[in-house]
Amino acid sequence: MNIKHFLDHSFTESLTDLAGSDTPGIVKQAQRAEFGHYQANGVMAAAKKLKTNPRELAQQVISTLNPEIFTTKIAGPGFINIHLHTSFIAGELNKLHEDQLLGVDPVEPTKIVVDYSAPNLAKEMHVGHLRSTAIGDAIVRILEFLGQDVIRANHVGDWGAQFGSILAYMDRLSQAGESLSTELKDLEKFYKAASALFKTDDEFADIARSYVVRLQGGDPKCLELWQQFIDESIHHSQEVYNKFDITLTRGDIRAESAYNDDLPVIVQELSEIQELLVENEGAKCVFFDEFKGKDDKPLPAIIQKSDGGYPYMATDLAAARYRTRVLNADKVLYVVGGEQLLHLRQVFAVGRAAGYIRDNQEFKHLPFGMILKSDGSRFKTRDGAEVKLIDVLNEAIDRAFVLVSDKNPSLSEVEKQEIANVVGLGAVKYAELSKNRTTDYIFDWDTMLSFEGNTAPYLQYAYTRIRSIFRRASLDSLEGKIELAEEAEIRLGLKLLQFPEAIESTLDDYQANVMCNYLYELSGFFNTFYEQCPVLNSENPTSRLLICELTARVLKQGLNLLGITTVEQM
Repeated sequence: MNIKHFLDHSFTESLTDLAGSDTPGIVKQAQRAEFGHYQANGVMAAAKKLKTNPRELAQQVISTLNPEIFTTKIAGPGFINIHLHTSFIAGELNKLHEDQLLGVDPVEPTKIVVDYSAPNLAKEMHVGHLRSTAIGDAIVRILEFLGQDVIRANHVGDWGAQFGSILAYMDRLSQAGESLSTELKDLEKFYKAASALFKTDDEFADIARSYVVRLQGGDPKCLELWQQFIDESIHHSQEVYNKFDITLTRGDIRAESAYNDDLPVIVQELSEIQELLVENEGAKCVFFDEFKGKDDKPLPAIIQKSDGGYPYMATDLAAARYRTRVLNADKVLYVVGGEQLLHLRQVFAVGRAAGYIRDNQEFKHLPFGMILKSDGSRFKTRDGAEVKLIDVLNEAIDRAFVLVSDKNPSLSEVEKQEIANVVGLGAVKYAELSKNRTTDYIFDWDTMLSFEGNTAPYLQYAYTRIRSIFRRASLDSLEGKIELAEEAEIRLGLKLLQFPEAIESTLDDYQANVMCNYLYELSGFFNTFYEQCPVLNSENPTSRLLICELTARVLKQGLNLLGITTVEQM
């Protein structure tokens, strides 16, 4: 049961009966222990509406509530502090023990598309892909846990200007009699060289643009080479996903090229809407007054360029159209960097004007900040190149192996390696997810791999500590009921019951750090419980073992929702 929902319903029902119309109870978790467990804040607004004294109204509300579940106290101008009875907390914990979903109520499924990761192909995934990939996958896991119908959308960049540059460069090499390769390491070299030429050689830039048009026009030779680029790149991306325990597969890819045939249709459909599509310097554009540049002039949303090519705007409109008309999505979430804010606002605006996004649909951009070095600069190599994501993951495992070896040298080499994989990769992912999605953060190996503080190793170690209790107990089964007496176990018990609230709060604005903070606080409460409340040597070891088991289950499930694995020992 979601305790907050239960209390909110009780207080809302009481206020509504007294006020004569829908009046929310506005129940929240108390921020300080002296305020109880929860606090109802809806009385003041209701009193203002009824033109009555808020404390008197609060007293009326209290008189209608069930005193067997909680006690209440009026505070300040009309806040109601709520203190749950220990017997109620214990009873709900016993129900939780039998619940596979740990108190989370399944939702009525809606179809949700989550657009995330989306690397550009023909080069290796780099650390810049970390945020979208980790955040998007955590959101998908949580939504699916609730029972939502989720479609993963890996909108990989397999089309556009970079491929025109590579094709033009390979053509130049071929004419010079040099051998060609479509291995990813060679494609990256070609891409860097082609990008440099594109910026400095106008003739080469024109040729590269012509190759884009040829590719989009279906030129057989271009398509054959392009397909080799794509196959090699996708194979690499999947290796990264598998290593990092990301749930994306090749079947989740619907690349930019999948919309190629739709692009002329987009132009045609927009041109049929009166005064929407206009020509500007040879390009076909849409202008909205809400999008203006620094000179206060409207910014164009370019649908088709003057050379006949199609920019990302057209492709993203085609994707929106497909997600609405073919997938029939109720909601589409774009886990895309903050630098794309204007672009996606324009996509959504044009999409709504064109009917590609319905009024009852939610298209939402979930922007994120950058990963920085300790000096505040972007996280790149010393020579300014992008740091390859696979290198980061491998280094995380290597560093974790050293830590695990120091912490438990008696483990076998195989055990150390298995634990290092879990700890190292979990540390990178948790360091990402534990930060506010919208802010930049500093990538720091020492912090993320620490066994102290709000880190994955700390939480993973807390889990193994609980599992070690059960190894010492040597129990075949665990039968009995949870009974609460000490304050430390009551606080831990209430925190366990708040797992559904943590999931709900995480999805309020799709901030995975909310779940991270919950798990960190839960681990802290468990450590206090473990220090103050003997388990195996207590008068009722079964009750406390059941609390330990529930804590381990919630920790394991919470970490799993973040895409982080646990181990039985470290």
